[in-house]
Amino acid sequence: MTVSTRAQVPEAIIIEMKSDEALKRLRTHKATLARRFGVTRLALFGSTARDGAASGSDMDILVAFDGPATSKRYFGLQFYLEDLFECPVDLVTEKALRNELRPCVEREAIYV
Repeated sequence: MTVSTRAQVPEAIIIEMKSDEALKRLRTHKATLARRFGVTRLALFGSTARDGAASGSDMDILVAFDGPATSKRYFGLQFYLEDLFECPVDLVTEKALRNELRPCVEREAIYV
């Protein structure tokens, strides 16, 4: 099991990430995410997708799995992404996305 190193990253060195850099990293790791965690769809949304992330912002990622979002898959993916981006990741499954938030999230989601 992957253990997040997020707590070890000093806050002062966390740099605001632009959407193009975040998307590039996600695309680079897409095959690994599919193989290790069963990810079938992945999208960036929120402040990073809008290039509005500030220092200390989390990263919002919408995900779909090829089967149930088990704890092992969900948290394994979350920790993997937190290690990759060196910041907290708010991971939202497509199935768990609340109906009142769905239109806003889908409007700004950038799929990888």
